[in-house]
Amino acid sequence: MSTEFETAVSNSKSLTKRPGNDELLKLYALYKQATEGDNNGERPGGFDFKAIAKHDAWANIKGQSKEEAEKAYIVFVGELQEKYA
Repeated sequence: MSTEFETAVSNSKSLTKRPGNDELLKLYALYKQATEGDNNGERPGGFDFKAIAKHDAWANIKGQSKEEAEKAYIVFVGELQEKYA
């Protein structure tokens, strides 16, 4: 992980307003892809809609390299900072 990525992670936690749910899911998915790679876990069942949404968001970017996800995360956090800082 690059220093720039670590800074973006820190910046994502210091936004003054809460991003929308879709933005938070994108942030989560990019972070997981950048740090862990493809989502190979089973999709949660039952009524845990939050866990299902997070799983699906991450699974939707399967195949993206960790480096690509890291770059996309950095850019996206920059956009969120402009919008919510």
